[in-house]
Amino acid sequence: MIVRILAEGQFDVPDAELDRLNELDAAVQRAVDTGDEAHFGAALEALLGAVRTSGTPLAADTLADSDFILPPADGTLDEVRALLNDDGLIPG
Repeated sequence: MIVRILAEGQFDVPDAELDRLNELDAAVQRAVDTGDEAHFGAALEALLGAVRTSGTPLAADTLADSDFILPPADGTLDEVRALLNDDGLIPG
């Protein structure tokens, strides 16, 4: 699957990572839902870090549709709230 991290780039992440990404995504969603700023930053960084470490960066000149779009590492709680849907940032 192709995952874009805004302001950073795209990563080709193995489909086998989807369950782990969904667990990390759920932590981000819980922090946003409760307005828990203390846990929000750590949860978002864990999600983005999992994408970076499990995925392979795509070249900047590669044009590929993203399956998921994640906020930048410096995204605020309100910015991430605007990107969330009922399934979080990563449906599944």
